[in-house]
Parts: sequence; C-alpha cells; structure tokens
Amino acid sequence: MSGFKFPSAFTILFILIAVVAVMTWIIPAGLYDMSMNEALGRETPVPGTYKEVESNPQGWVDVLMAPIKGLYDPVSYTANAIDVALFVLIIGGFLMVVTRTGAIDAGIGGLLTALKGREILMIPILMTAFAAGGTTYGMAEESLAFYAIVIPIMLRAGYDSLTAVATIMLGAGIGTLGSTANAFATGIASDAAGVSLGDGIVLRLVILASCLAAGIAYVMRYAKRVKDDASNSLVYDQLEEHREAFLGGAEQGALPEFTRMRGIILMLFGLTFVIMLWGVIAQGWWMGEMSALFLGMSILVWVVGWFSSETSLSEGEFIDAFVDGARDLLGVALIIGVARGIVVVMDDGQITHTILNALEGVFGGLGEIAFINTMFGVNIILSFLVPSSSGLAVLTMPILAPLSDFAGVGRDLVVTAYQSASGWVNLFNPTFAVVMGGLAIGKISYDRWLRFVAPLLLILAIIVVAALSVGALGSDAAPVATGDGVVSEQQQSSDPQN
Repeated sequence: MSGFKFPSAFTILFILIAVVAVMTWIIPAGLYDMSMNEALGRETPVPGTYKEVESNPQGWVDVLMAPIKGLYDPVSYTANAIDVALFVLIIGGFLMVVTRTGAIDAGIGGLLTALKGREILMIPILMTAFAAGGTTYGMAEESLAFYAIVIPIMLRAGYDSLTAVATIMLGAGIGTLGSTANAFATGIASDAAGVSLGDGIVLRLVILASCLAAGIAYVMRYAKRVKDDASNSLVYDQLEEHREAFLGGAEQGALPEFTRMRGIILMLFGLTFVIMLWGVIAQGWWMGEMSALFLGMSILVWVVGWFSSETSLSEGEFIDAFVDGARDLLGVALIIGVARGIVVVMDDGQITHTILNALEGVFGGLGEIAFINTMFGVNIILSFLVPSSSGLAVLTMPILAPLSDFAGVGRDLVVTAYQSASGWVNLFNPTFAVVMGGLAIGKISYDRWLRFVAPLLLILAIIVVAALSVGALGSDAAPVATGDGVVSEQQQSSDPQN
C-alpha cells in the first residue's frame, strides 16, 4: 500500500496487549496447584492438578493499566521492570558523561586506526564475546549498555546501525540459545526437570558453536555488502539520521585527540563493564547493584576529568550531560514496561496455565524425534507468551519434562529444546523488552529487523531441529526422581537390590 508506514514498537505492543485481553474473554481461566520447590526457592505448578476457575476477563481499563503494572509488578517470576528501566536511564547518563569528555570518540579513532582495512574483524570478535556472556549467564538486559558504544564504531567503520544492533543482539541471543552454564535458564530448567546442569551439555555446545558460526557469517556477509555499497543497507534511507544521532552528523569528521587523560577515562569506562560482569556472575548482582555501579562510575569519571582541561566538566555540565543521556534512553525505559504488560494481562486473566494445560495433550503417542521437535515447537509458542527464560522454565518444566519419560527421551533433551526455543524466539520477540529496547536505541524499526533476521532464523531453526533429532535418536529413556516419588530407570538399574 502506497504511503503505508509500519507501526512503531509502542503501537505493536499495545495491539498485542489488546489481543491478549480479548483472549481472556474466550479462553477459560484455569490454574495449577502450586507448591514450593526448595531447590529453586520458588513455587512451581504441580502436574495433574489443573482446574478451571472463575474467569477474570480483562477490559479496557486493564489494558491501560497493563504497561503501568508491567513496570512495577514482578510478573512471570521475574524482577520488577522498573529496575531494568532505571538501569537503562542510568546507563544513558553514564555514557553521555563519558562521551562529553571526548574519550569515546578518541577511542573509536584509535580502534579504527589499529584495524585499518580489517574493520570487519570486529564482528566475529564482538559476537563471540557477547555469546560468551549469553551462554554463561544469559546476558540480556546487560547488553543494552553496549549499543551506544558499538553503534558509533560500526558507523565510523563504514557499516550501518543495523550491523551494530545485529552484532550485539545476535551475539548475546545466540549465546543464550546455546546456553551451557546459564544458571538463569538452563540451571533453573534442569533443576525443575530433575537433571543436572551438565546433562546434555555436549549437544548444547554443538548447537552453540554451529549457530554462532552461522550468525557470524550472516552478519559479516551483510556488513560487507553495506560497506561495498551503502544502498544495500536495509536502513539506507536513515543513514544520515543515524550519523547525526550517533556521530554528530559527520561520518568521517575529525575525532578528538587521544590524550593520556582520555586513555585513563577509557580505562575506567572498560573497568566499569568488567566489574559489572564480575558482579553478575560471581556476586549475584542484579539491576539495583548495576545501576549503583554506573552511577558511581559516572561521578568518578567526572572527578578524574577535572585534572585535564580537555576532559573537565563543570558541575552544571556534568548534571546536564547525565540528564541528557538519560533523556535519550527514556523511550527505551518506557517500552520495557509496555512489553511486560502482555504477560500482566495473561496472568491477571488467568489463561497462562490454561494454555499450558492444553499443550500437554499435544504430546501423546509421539515417537522420539516427533516428540522432541514438538517440544521445541510448543516452547516456541510459550516463549512468545512468557519471554522471561527463567519464568518459562519455572512455569513449564515441572509439567512438560515428565512427559519425556513416556516418549523414551531423556529429560536433559527437553531442557535443551526449551532453552533453544526460548533463545530462538527472543531474537525477534516483540514481547521481549531487550529486543524492543535494543532496536529503539539503534533507531531500527521492528519491520526492518524482521526483514534482516528472518533468513537467519530459518537457518538457526534447522540447526536446532537437526541437533535435537540426532540427540533424540541417541537418547535413552531415563525417567528421573520426581516430587511424587517416581523413580528413574537409571536409578533402578544402578540400585544393587534391583
């Protein structure tokens, strides 16, 4: 249609909230009984206890309240979205303070000089680094801190904003898809399924390596085409706008001199992210601690900058820079609450458990390969509804994992199917705040991201389905101990009395 413009992320999400609200008038309300799982420290559904309850259809007031509650209510077993939104605002302030010292632009100039003619190597290096974060601890919201750094570098190197967004989002996302030691996804799912984190790790490593190689090749191919001819960019009509926003309008303009003081500020800048990763992995930090870190480092950068005229900011300039940076990411912070609003409507309308119960009947009588790939497909559907990987694990694994015992498939393979589905969907899921937030920072519309990522999604799905099928063929039936006293065949065979 001539003149048609794809709606913004906010409009898409509000439409989805309204659609889910309509579903609460059609789908019967129901709940599973919940019991405390001591290993997880959370309540989980009890298989076989589903029952219909009085319906609670969501009206227009609930639709309007959903993004508000999405910000301050913990939904789907996740933290309050306001924590994430505040983290994003403080990151914006931190980045602007460092930018006003000239340190980031000077560092970009130094990096491009060092990589002269080999700039494309940034893509495999960065994607591998982000994938390492994804596979070890499920890097998601933390990745939002890196967009404002990588985008200017990619633009200066002759690529586009989409290349930078893809490098971060696909790197971290593919890492999460192929989670190995991710306690927030694979660890929780394994505990809920009654298997160890190490069970199935070889297959997950194969999936991680294969998918990451495909992702790197895909992004590098696109980036090369853009550098050879800018008109090949999917955001070609926005290039000037992006250069103005991220480079001050001059693609190859003069960069600040790389001085000793700017080098010190860049060291503090890099140290901030090292401390953040250490805190998340080793100390169990979450959004509050990370926000405090970035706030504290903003002040430290300002104080250190006083010792040189080219980096010094007055008290007023420091405050203005911090507020300007936060203002730039305000839309990102708000979209996080709107995205969570979809899950709020589902939970308040009490249809989440009904959908899960209906999917239980899909698996009856399936062979190993059909079973595990159906499990992958079902988790894809559920991942749209519950974008939180940990929330999805707690909700579904107690119900779905025991079904593998009847199909002759190991429960570790069910965990792999779940995490692969969740990771795959969250590469483009409009209900996932990290996707919509990253696109908003990069000024990339959702329809253009879909056009870019769709072929890769097909490639990744084929890789995962092939890996799961091979895993199912080599899987032995191994029911494990459950809360209701079911004993595994492995345990029976290893028990000297049997």
